[in-house]
Amino acid sequence: MMAVAQRGTNTGSSESPTSAARVIILDRDGVINEDSDEYIKSPQEWIPIPGSLEAIARLHRAGWRVVVATNQSGVARGLFDIDTLMRIHEKMHRAVEEAGGRIEAVFFCPHGPDDACQCRKPRPGLLREIAARLRIDLKGVPVVGDSLRDLQAAQAVGAKPILVRSGKGLRTLATLGETVPCSVHADLSAVADALIATDPQSN
Repeated sequence: MMAVAQRGTNTGSSESPTSAARVIILDRDGVINEDSDEYIKSPQEWIPIPGSLEAIARLHRAGWRVVVATNQSGVARGLFDIDTLMRIHEKMHRAVEEAGGRIEAVFFCPHGPDDACQCRKPRPGLLREIAARLRIDLKGVPVVGDSLRDLQAAQAVGAKPILVRSGKGLRTLATLGETVPCSVHADLSAVADALIATDPQSN
């Protein structure tokens, strides 16, 4: 099972998938909000990283469609249920909208590491589900994450992995050593600035 929380995404087209140069896919914990080794188990524990909401707003104003793809194994571990996860995402949606941005949809994997599902990153199922639902081609689409599994999932579908140092990003960099297969930025705010600066449609 793969799950998705959407806000007005048009997924009913019968046309062929289109180029998605204007779509950006974000991991959640460590990219948009502060991460925790104890998991984000309630809306109260969801705390945005400084500048992340404004970054999403800048991307939205520049014409980017922002989508979230997140592993949420806390559901499988019994730390919180789907209803609680929905309330966390509702808080995130409201916070982004209050900052002037929009998250088009949140796709999440509720499974644990031993469930052998195809949607838990680094497997590419979650990203492929995004491509199918939004009817887009993922080739070259920016996928922003703080963990190696985010980068691996992006590479598996031909997307463009981007690593941030926020969240577990510094730990990931240390694991990669001198072999970093992607661009690296301080945080989502820096990613947004770089994408907008180099995107002719945003200028």
